[in-house]
Amino acid sequence: MKNAAFSIINYQFDKVTLDATNLKSDDLKLSFDTSGVFNNETSTYELVFLTKVFNDDDIDNAFLSIQCKGIFKFEEVASFEEIPDFFYRNSIAILFPYVRAYVSLVTTQANVKGIILPTLNLSHLEEDLRKNTTQK
Repeated sequence: MKNAAFSIINYQFDKVTLDATNLKSDDLKLSFDTSGVFNNETSTYELVFLTKVFNDDDIDNAFLSIQCKGIFKFEEVASFEEIPDFFYRNSIAILFPYVRAYVSLVTTQANVKGIILPTLNLSHLEEDLRKNTTQK
């Protein structure tokens, strides 16, 4: 059996902000931002996945902001140009369940109304991740 083209080797929630004073109603909106850095020397990719939960259209005063960094390792990819097209969509899909679970954990542990994000198709983030990817 051939190895997968890439695999997740680590993830970390490195920035988490919960401001209960910004939770004004149960009508919540979500925002997702993605960016990444491909390391040519190690054939690794660091995906930064930022999730914000906010009321109305006031994204600057988010109730919850969680940033997760996922590290992916490539097999047989030696340069930025060799990253397979399917990676961008699939890396987001791999990281999102961790983000989803963490949102639930943080909100319930903070003794505010727990937020359970639905299972979402985030394929629309693929193109933004591709545009927001750099290399080092």
